[in-house]
Amino acid sequence: MRVAMFSAKKYVRTLLEDLNPGHRHDFVYFDTLLGPDTASLATGFPAVSVSVNDVVDRDVLKQLAAGGTRLVATLSTGFNHIDVGAAHELGVKVVRVADYSPHSVAEFAVGLLLALNRKIPRAYNRTREGNFDLDGLMGFDLVGRTVAVIGTGKVGTVFARIMAGFGCELLGFDVHHSPEFEKLSGRYADAEQILAEADIISLHCPLTPQTHHIVNARTLAQVKRGALLINTSRGGLIDTEAAIEALKSGQLGGVAIDVYEQEAGLFFKDLSSSVIPDDVIQRLISFPNVIVTGHQAFFTREALGTILATTVASISDFAAGRPLVNEIGAKMNETASRGQPVA
Repeated sequence: MRVAMFSAKKYVRTLLEDLNPGHRHDFVYFDTLLGPDTASLATGFPAVSVSVNDVVDRDVLKQLAAGGTRLVATLSTGFNHIDVGAAHELGVKVVRVADYSPHSVAEFAVGLLLALNRKIPRAYNRTREGNFDLDGLMGFDLVGRTVAVIGTGKVGTVFARIMAGFGCELLGFDVHHSPEFEKLSGRYADAEQILAEADIISLHCPLTPQTHHIVNARTLAQVKRGALLINTSRGGLIDTEAAIEALKSGQLGGVAIDVYEQEAGLFFKDLSSSVIPDDVIQRLISFPNVIVTGHQAFFTREALGTILATTVASISDFAAGRPLVNEIGAKMNETASRGQPVA
């Protein structure tokens, strides 16, 4: 089957070519993002593969359907970038990667926390310039600290397990309670208690209408002063400008993010020789107590291998007329819209 691969990076192409001999698909790679201006490139392709920063809204789906596309496969667990309802109306099936290594994202979140708390990037930059002064590098012990896990699905629970190993107290916030989280002596609490008690807040929930800007000016005003905020889930969970104000006032002690609300025009690109027009992210990265990485939490051999193998298998099942075990159905879309973590 001919498959249009949008946002196809070199590492994706290499792994796909290793996987493909057993499936014999015709992958055609496009460096560009999928969007209203590029959807015509998919004309004649029965299947299209996308990533989290591609735009797959109603307009794009209409163009895809008119061009003969009947399957959209996203290389992600979350699917907030796809108008699933419009896809159903247009007869386009949508599949995702329902499960891949939750350890990759959870471990990266812990890495961000350690780097932020102990000022590791600042120390690294200092010593490379011959500065071995410790002033300004003091952090705090994690043992005994209270960690709020917002979203206790698979990734959130793995993150909680690691933090329990550090001797942290665990608070959970989720519409569905996880027995695995509770086995770690994690206790669920309401939003007010979470905000008042947490020394560290880590986001692991999907982006839905209910979770959009779950971190905002109102909630930040209620957090424990000096708390650290970690986000490896979706950029839209945080009102970035509100976070900047909380950093300026000292209400937030630090922020570490691997995702950003307006990342589509920035991430996965080398802009080191360009003027970045996004003033918000420029302000954000100017803070000494902020770490920003470019959506790499998923990026391990194990996770990416599973993501691509699952996607190729879904495309093969579609081509053969077999059931699509990873299809995003109407009921699943409704569940996600109620805020249930899916990763």
